[in-house]
Amino acid sequence: MTELQSRSIEVTVENVEKYEKSAAYYFIKRCIDLILSFMGIIVFSPMMLMVSIAIKLDSKGPAIFFQMRVGKNGKLFKMYKFRSMVDDAEELLDKLQSKNEMTGPMFKIKKDPRITRVGKFIRKTSIDELPQLFNVIKGDMSLVGPRPNLPHEVEKFTEYQKKKLLVKPGLTCYWQVMGRSSIDFDDWMRLDLEYIKDRSTMLDIKLIFRTLGVFFGDKNAS
Repeated sequence: MTELQSRSIEVTVENVEKYEKSAAYYFIKRCIDLILSFMGIIVFSPMMLMVSIAIKLDSKGPAIFFQMRVGKNGKLFKMYKFRSMVDDAEELLDKLQSKNEMTGPMFKIKKDPRITRVGKFIRKTSIDELPQLFNVIKGDMSLVGPRPNLPHEVEKFTEYQKKKLLVKPGLTCYWQVMGRSSIDFDDWMRLDLEYIKDRSTMLDIKLIFRTLGVFFGDKNAS
């Protein structure tokens, strides 16, 4: 583990109080997170078992992998995903940097050669994100919140963009239901900060239902 991975990333935001919500909001949000995450694990457990087997049969490496991501207040945590890339994907990244199609510190290309056959399907359907239900139960993430970034990405954030670290990251947010890969980095950050400003119990519930509506076959997933 590098020095970066063993510490939190400093977050300094002026007038942080204006982004705070009531204690009742946080309590209800946590209850929703726990109830729906446990239900999701029960409902999707047969699917997760089959996906795990398919991944192992398709390519070498573990079915589930983790990455260090940046959470609330800059705290780093292990985020779980079904493995959708070859086992040495991180090592191959440097060779592909020149083909990056994403603005800002993010990396994404439409036809990423590191993605496996099973990986293409589980990314297209967002099934690769299901293990993050365990992150929600652990309290590292919420069902609704800005998607968590990698440490090296956050280190390139402006002070304005670091405001997204004021809340727990989530499985879904505005970006997830409004275009995903078709949205550039600056608009992604803007949407995350809009959510932080607008968040409420009703908005969280609406985003959960909208996410279920695009869960399978999102044409912008990659």
